[in-house]
Amino acid sequence: MLYAKLRIDENAIANITEILKPFVTNTAQAVDELKWTTTCERFPDRTQCTCETGYSWSDKVCQSEVKKSCNFPQNSSGTCVSNNSVTLNGSVTFRGPQYLGCLAKESTVQFKNCNTNVSKQLQEVYSTLKGFDTLKVIGYRVGSVIADFEVTIANKVNPQDLIDKSKILISDLSASLELKTTGVVHITMPSDRVPYNSKRDVKCTLKEDLGGPSMILPSWTLRRDEKYVDINNGTGSHVTIDTKETKVELSDITELWAGLYTCVYEQKDNDYYTITHSASDIMDVCLLPNIDITTAPGYPNCKGRSESDLVKVRAICEIRNSSENYTVTWKSEHIDAEIIEIEPASSKGAKAYGADAFVSCSQTKKPKLICTFENRCMQKKRAEIPINIIYEPDAFCHAEGDWGDTKAGFDAVLKCNDNSAGQRQRRCVNSSPEATWGKEYSGCVNNKVNDVLQKSNIVGIGLGNLNENAASVFSLLRNVTIKTDNIDSGANINASVYVLYNLSQQRKLKPNSTATDDFLDSSSNMLDKSLNNSWKADNDHGNVSMAERYLSSVEEIIQVANLTDTKKKNNIEVDICSQKSECTNKVFNVTIILNSPDPGSVKSAGFRELQEYLPNNDSKQEPNSIVVSTTTERSQSGNVKVRIAFPLIKPRPRNVQMECVAWDNDARKWSKEGCEWQSHIGGPSEGNCLCTHLSSFAILMSKEPLELHGMNQLTYVGLSVSIMSLTISLVIEAIVWSAVVKTNTLFLRHVAHVNISLCLLVADCCFLASSEPKDTPEIWCLTSVVLKHFCYLSMFFWMMCLSIMLLHQTVFLFHNLSKKNYLRFSLVLGYVCPLLIVAITILANGRGAEGSYYSKDTCWLVYIAPLKGSIHTFILPVGIIVIVNIFSMVVVILKVLDHPKNMDKSHETDKKAAMTVLRTVILLTPIFGVTWIFGFAVMLLDLTYGDIAYIVNYAFTALNAFQGLFILLTTCLGDRLTREALINRLQKVAPSNSATASTTKTDSTLKK
Repeated sequence: MLYAKLRIDENAIANITEILKPFVTNTAQAVDELKWTTTCERFPDRTQCTCETGYSWSDKVCQSEVKKSCNFPQNSSGTCVSNNSVTLNGSVTFRGPQYLGCLAKESTVQFKNCNTNVSKQLQEVYSTLKGFDTLKVIGYRVGSVIADFEVTIANKVNPQDLIDKSKILISDLSASLELKTTGVVHITMPSDRVPYNSKRDVKCTLKEDLGGPSMILPSWTLRRDEKYVDINNGTGSHVTIDTKETKVELSDITELWAGLYTCVYEQKDNDYYTITHSASDIMDVCLLPNIDITTAPGYPNCKGRSESDLVKVRAICEIRNSSENYTVTWKSEHIDAEIIEIEPASSKGAKAYGADAFVSCSQTKKPKLICTFENRCMQKKRAEIPINIIYEPDAFCHAEGDWGDTKAGFDAVLKCNDNSAGQRQRRCVNSSPEATWGKEYSGCVNNKVNDVLQKSNIVGIGLGNLNENAASVFSLLRNVTIKTDNIDSGANINASVYVLYNLSQQRKLKPNSTATDDFLDSSSNMLDKSLNNSWKADNDHGNVSMAERYLSSVEEIIQVANLTDTKKKNNIEVDICSQKSECTNKVFNVTIILNSPDPGSVKSAGFRELQEYLPNNDSKQEPNSIVVSTTTERSQSGNVKVRIAFPLIKPRPRNVQMECVAWDNDARKWSKEGCEWQSHIGGPSEGNCLCTHLSSFAILMSKEPLELHGMNQLTYVGLSVSIMSLTISLVIEAIVWSAVVKTNTLFLRHVAHVNISLCLLVADCCFLASSEPKDTPEIWCLTSVVLKHFCYLSMFFWMMCLSIMLLHQTVFLFHNLSKKNYLRFSLVLGYVCPLLIVAITILANGRGAEGSYYSKDTCWLVYIAPLKGSIHTFILPVGIIVIVNIFSMVVVILKVLDHPKNMDKSHETDKKAAMTVLRTVILLTPIFGVTWIFGFAVMLLDLTYGDIAYIVNYAFTALNAFQGLFILLTTCLGDRLTREALINRLQKVAPSNSATASTTKTDSTLKK
């Protein structure tokens, strides 16, 4: 079979077989499938040729835009090629040494022989393809020996024929083959220009089915800005594949989709050949700009002008530089004067179109300027700006720095500097007596951050692989955020958070390990402590939920990320567990234990500083732990238990309630629903939580301790009663002293009683004076603590004096005591010992330092833990004294019961005095002892323990507050001798007419 390409006269077509016989040896051959491709007509100065239907000019032959007719020099012409013509570009890699000569110089014999051999073998194979036109060996390369060649076929090619021929070539040459075809696949592109934001389809079709084991699914690429990008399914594109057709459906065409489209089918045998069929065409998109319109001045000032005056205003519409040649027009509303357009100006990637207008100072309808941009597809986009004039009666803010005159109640707007995108805004507040400038809000985003944000906006539209695009964005974000100076403003943090948010919205996102590492690095960088003020930027400008978006975005990305082990960053840690029913993760020393039937992979993340940025509308509580989040691979709807042990950021003060909370995305606040604070669980931390759902968790701590209702009232009433009772007791002692102090024992008993009452009176007065610690000056708080510490100790030591005296009398058979010695002993024990204890405690605790010796919150000694804290210098001595008193009572009672009935009558009075002392000790020891047992329980039991703590606190307060009353009732009015002496003394001062009767009655009573 022979193939020929002829230029002949039209008259010779009918006799073509006879004309060709002299050129072949076999005259029985005939010409079939004769195709008429080109018709040429000669003119005096040129030859004009036209392509027949189904044929067209190749770019190599004719560059005419019309493409149907083409002019050539008078004695030459071109030939149209079939629309089904195919070009093969191939590379043959030879495996044997016999083709090394092809790498020699072209002038050498070795090269010529090798080249002839290769050309001949290539031609022998491909010339048998129907419609074969030309074959050319382009050159040779090193890599073994590689021959590049090009084949032109003026007819459609059956792909299977191409495979069969290629296999023959591979076998003959002992080589492998790479072949690229154009013309096997045909691309259909929307004709002419494509309107902006329109929907269009790009389609590739095959004449023959490429099915079979060697066929790989077709792919699409777009060349834009000299870069090739794969086209996949995304928010802006949908790729469909059928047996002989593949199509890209574009739902919103913008400048991103303009460029050269190429569809590729590939047939492959890894050991022998790769054949790639492709087709390409260009999509020309009509663009529309984003317009930034401003005026200069921003607020024309008509102050001091008449209503007939005109003020010049220049409007500027600025767009980014574009390949689109826009037609820009201006118009106005409520402006009578003509608009004067000015020449466009370009600078640093932007182009500005301007116009001057003259507006009247009369208060008419608000004037407005409008600019309209029209593209090649006759689409229009406009921007308008009202001109707010400062009239004579209007208040305004005077120019300040960059800010020009601004009308009250309006915002001044300035463009950010060249290193940032966005605007700066400042409100002119209409206040009295004149308008004042408000706080400046900067929406300026660092260009580097803005570039990452723009890339994140298009990561999933279908241009490129989603995960590769995301990995690129994560890498860029990491490089930007690693220097916190790049994101040290609210606008930059907000933009960075939106990058994470955009990526978290990609439902098919699956970051690999490298991308995950970059993601965690950048997320951690954003929580750097130096950015605290940036996170807490002015919330009135839309970043209220910045921390919420950050948290939800990071959680969602972590859930889909490729994590196999613990990741530790400066401000984020992520741990993973894959056990079946119980998983334990640990992040930043927070232990999370999840119990669930089948959770799959469990990921826990800890976030430093984030607790400070999430909205907290409860002014009575503050965060006291980091935020931790737990997610599971499988959805959990059944029985879930999450136990979390939080290290607290700062120690919990006594009686301060804490709550375990979870973030409620719907209510946008912390919620304690489904979470419980387990304060009774021991351990180094009090931050133990149990939750029954998955979320982000933290601990909130009250700013104030729990209050007991009625406690202050009970304290005030009880102390007031005690102070009056103690005063009465001391007065009674003064009145009856001479009458009741008949023996040394009674003397010692009443001396102790007076000192006990006096110490308790001073302590109660100090307690009452410092009952409101918040309102008490620090120096008085310290003074009251020292006095209470000393007086309460003295009271107990004086009680011990009574016990020791009683024990001495009992053991030494009521041996007479020397008043002088007893007083010395009692004064040392009752005052010097407490004074030494108080002094040593003060010196040992930072010389009375707040928080070490005493607490400003309670104006009392400090309790830290068992055997830790200054309170133990009170509790331990009191405990020892109570034990000594109980021991003394037991010994005395046993001795008294064991004494013979006929005891010496001379000791009867001493015995009665000793019994009085014993009764006093028996009564006061439980009163004081039980009171301070409850006090010790108060110290141990936190109010957060519940009802038992409430009962103990009320009991201690009541007993402590009414101690003075108990002393009055037991040691004064309850003592018969004191009571009789008091009655006698009162009767002596009564009127004379009743004195006789009283005296007689008293005498008769005494005789009894």
